[in-house]
Amino acid sequence: MIEAFDPSAPASRNSLFGLPFDADQCDLIIIPVPWEVTVSYHSGTSNAPEAIFEASRQVDLELPNIRDAWTMGIHMLPVSKELKEENTKYRGLATKYIDWLESTEEKTTPENLKIIPRAINEVCEKLNIFIKSQALKHLGRGKIVGLIGGDHSTSLGLINAVTDLFGGIGILQIDAHADLRKSYQDFTYSHASIMYNALKNPYINKLVQVGIRDFCKEEMDLIRDSQDRIVTFFDQDLKGDLYTGKLWMSICEEIVSQLPEKVYISLDVDGLDPILCPNTGTPAPGGLDFYQLIYLIETVVKSGRKIIGFDITEVSPGDDEWDANVAARLLYYVGNLAGVSNGKLSFRA
Repeated sequence: MIEAFDPSAPASRNSLFGLPFDADQCDLIIIPVPWEVTVSYHSGTSNAPEAIFEASRQVDLELPNIRDAWTMGIHMLPVSKELKEENTKYRGLATKYIDWLESTEEKTTPENLKIIPRAINEVCEKLNIFIKSQALKHLGRGKIVGLIGGDHSTSLGLINAVTDLFGGIGILQIDAHADLRKSYQDFTYSHASIMYNALKNPYINKLVQVGIRDFCKEEMDLIRDSQDRIVTFFDQDLKGDLYTGKLWMSICEEIVSQLPEKVYISLDVDGLDPILCPNTGTPAPGGLDFYQLIYLIETVVKSGRKIIGFDITEVSPGDDEWDANVAARLLYYVGNLAGVSNGKLSFRA
């Protein structure tokens, strides 16, 4: 079947990017997580895995910088119907609680609402355990594993799985938000707390944040008190460097120099310019353009560092599916760059 595959032909509807690889034949497994229980503004990210899968059929498979990119093999696991049903149930409860928080001046939570954050924290913890177990199964078979959210909280299980296998790592976080709140709206596993929760893992040696432009005092204090465990490249500073003549190449080299040998990439699409993700849950002015991001990740790979996992989160397809089209192309690029860093593919000469 692989020998007969024509990478220039119209893509099949039955597989990610129309590629002819199943879970055994591929090198890269994608875990889809249709989950947005704790989103605090616009919803829609739970629809991302299916929308990205659909949009992937429109992605041409040749890349200018990677030789025979399609041959590595990428396979997305089925979207779980059970997870979608759980998401709908608990998203309804979370919305009820958030609406109460935002509309009241009461200092005491009514008894009938106290159970909601406890229940949501419990189900989110179970989700993280499930994702970790799924990831470890495929990592143990020698696969590279990536994840498509869902909101950014879905990354935690995969992050903890790769540290179980690889030990000490660094996280390269592309994001508009610092995501370092201890909790948000009383939800321990909020999308706004993903990096705070990740840093509880002692094997996260470094968190390098890029594109940050929305953050609170609590988060800034944590960054400043981290003794360089957290290094943040604020978007305003990046733009200032560019405006005064600094090359993006030099900026990327500085960013990458902060990372250890093994790198996990956590890519919240709101780290991009909102023109590329207008329907994401909490967009913010500023951000990276598409090829600035690709160049940064290429710099990671060309430095000799190894990408040991990645996620793409906070994609909300919207009515026009634009965000999903951008995310599908990000997935193809980032996935194949992970392949290069793991020796599955090579850059063109």
